[in-house]
Amino acid sequence: MEFVNAGQIGSAAILAESHAPLVVDEVRVPDSLEYGQVLVRVHYSGLCASQVHEIEARKGPDRYLPHLLGHEGSATVLEVGPGVSTVKRDDNVVMHWRPGSGIQSPNPHYQWAGRIVNAGSVTTFNSFAVVSENRLTQIPKWFDLRLAPLLGCAITTAFGAIGNDAGLKVGESIVVFGAGGVGLAAIHAARMTCAYPIIAVDLVPEKLEVAMTLGATHVLDGGQTMEVLASLKDLLGDEGADVVIDTTGVTSVIGTAYQACGPQGRTVLVGVPDSRESVSIYTLPLHFGKVLTGSHGGSTIPQRDIPRLVRLVEAGKLDLAVFPLTEHPLSEINVAMDALKQGVAGRQLIRLP
Repeated sequence: MEFVNAGQIGSAAILAESHAPLVVDEVRVPDSLEYGQVLVRVHYSGLCASQVHEIEARKGPDRYLPHLLGHEGSATVLEVGPGVSTVKRDDNVVMHWRPGSGIQSPNPHYQWAGRIVNAGSVTTFNSFAVVSENRLTQIPKWFDLRLAPLLGCAITTAFGAIGNDAGLKVGESIVVFGAGGVGLAAIHAARMTCAYPIIAVDLVPEKLEVAMTLGATHVLDGGQTMEVLASLKDLLGDEGADVVIDTTGVTSVIGTAYQACGPQGRTVLVGVPDSRESVSIYTLPLHFGKVLTGSHGGSTIPQRDIPRLVRLVEAGKLDLAVFPLTEHPLSEINVAMDALKQGVAGRQLIRLP
């Protein structure tokens, strides 16, 4: 399908080489939209540890270089391809990596300096993006596009991990390992669920300070495993925690999280470990009620869960503005990536030109 914006030139951050900084340059969008594809103008994108893993080729050699990145953003629909029915031109949308309603379209290809640039179903580090319909969810015009990327991954993953995966109940105890973007959102979700106590564990004092403002009742320095376990025992007693959430993906932390969980408790692994590493655990408790499970994006269903969160924002029950965001222009995306890797508190946000 030919479209008005054929050949549009826009800025993008390109992964041209593994273990190297992203290249910021101009790319040309495809000349046509295929079945189920949507052209959007991207406004803001969040950064996630998943992109760090892609850059570092954590899953092995990257067969798709060069390619575009990013899986949480806010955008405005410019044009829709054949078959698209869930969004229309001029809609504001959340861009998300979890498949939602609509068509799963073919992946697009861009042009960069005479080379083909690959892309997946959604990319957000480019000012003009061709996205699969099922990676977009419409939001009201009043919704702040600067905050909307949080609904593409961090907030939906965290709230889903708390409500869908862990099934956290009123009055239950919870420990959250890692106070990054997802961890802070999980702490906030736990407070909204009226859990108690809510214990945050992290290595960075600044992150723990933010965790206290978002709902943590206690904070612990995660530097020494035995000290952490001893402190948790002091707070929770011999029964351990009802729910433990790990957002770090660090194998040693996963082992500690499992130990911190009570005999009938639920340990939910949100962070994804390096595929080259393994974890050893004592499995006998799993036969008697203890639960250890992985989370895939909080089991979020975008077309259901994003509108629910939007309603909470509209009603004043959820204030996304309390989550710390550090905004960078696209030209500084490698600076933002370094901040993410260094553990700077809050979510790194990219403003597209």
